[in-house]
Amino acid sequence: MSRPDVSIVIVSYNTRELTLDGLKRLLASRTEDVSFDVTVVDNASSDGSADAVAAEFPEVRLVRVPVNVGWGRGVNRGVVAGDGRYVLLLNPDAAPVGHPVAELFRFAQANPRHGIYTGRTLHADGTDDMYSCWGLPSLRSYVGFATGLGSVIGWFAPESLPGYDRRTVREVPAVSGCCMLVERDLFDRLGGFDPVYFLYSDDIDLCTRAGALGARPVVVPSASVIHVGGASSSSEGQRIKILRGKATYVRRHWSPARAHLGLGLLTAGVGLRAIGKTVLGRDRSRGVDWTAVWRERRTWRAGWPEVDEPRPPHSVLLEETPTAR
Repeated sequence: MSRPDVSIVIVSYNTRELTLDGLKRLLASRTEDVSFDVTVVDNASSDGSADAVAAEFPEVRLVRVPVNVGWGRGVNRGVVAGDGRYVLLLNPDAAPVGHPVAELFRFAQANPRHGIYTGRTLHADGTDDMYSCWGLPSLRSYVGFATGLGSVIGWFAPESLPGYDRRTVREVPAVSGCCMLVERDLFDRLGGFDPVYFLYSDDIDLCTRAGALGARPVVVPSASVIHVGGASSSSEGQRIKILRGKATYVRRHWSPARAHLGLGLLTAGVGLRAIGKTVLGRDRSRGVDWTAVWRERRTWRAGWPEVDEPRPPHSVLLEETPTAR
């Protein structure tokens, strides 16, 4: 059997119906000129996701992980299971629109210098959800978060790339792991995702390291997916995980002094929102209980704990992971 053009990896955790629907749409999006295989890594879901995938999609490779190892570590397991020339990471809540696999692959073949590619991530109504690409974390963006100015003045929210129309091709500092095509050789050179990240900022970390090797992530607007977003996370728990990811990133990539300042600004921003809710009676948190996030500040400021795990392309990752259906 010839080597596929793209190996698609989907990490699933208690998203049974979304995963099944996404797989159905994904397999229906095949084109004659671009071949792909699909691996679903199930992170010990309790909703029957793995059994449902095995029963309904026998052509999909299924990797059952006995414990929830998080997103990036799950991706690493899925990547070493396939051998496509490119790796496409898709969230289970990312439903293909048209033929995104073919669109991304064709663009990558014509523009190989980029190394990392993404498409548009859309709401159900077809409008951009603004989550496909990002600027890198900076002290300016953290000042915006700490003061609240980032929500009203675009200059203080550079991570969201204000003013960028996602309908145009553009090189960007980082792309979302929701829909990310990576040249396999580059993925292997990077050692895959840093296993220290359980969730969040792992895609930003990968793009930062890829950029240091000369990669130039780019948005390919002809490829698109409908993105539900946050399908396996609750509001406070999700926010705490996001902050743990941010804390890990600054400790990994910033100097100690800059990281200390960045963590202080994150803490101030959470405190400001907690005060706004409890003292001033204002709640613009979109369902997030910031007082609960504030109470967990020691946890998220510490970031994710170190993990001793081999990195791709070492196949030992699969040797340690049951793959039976």
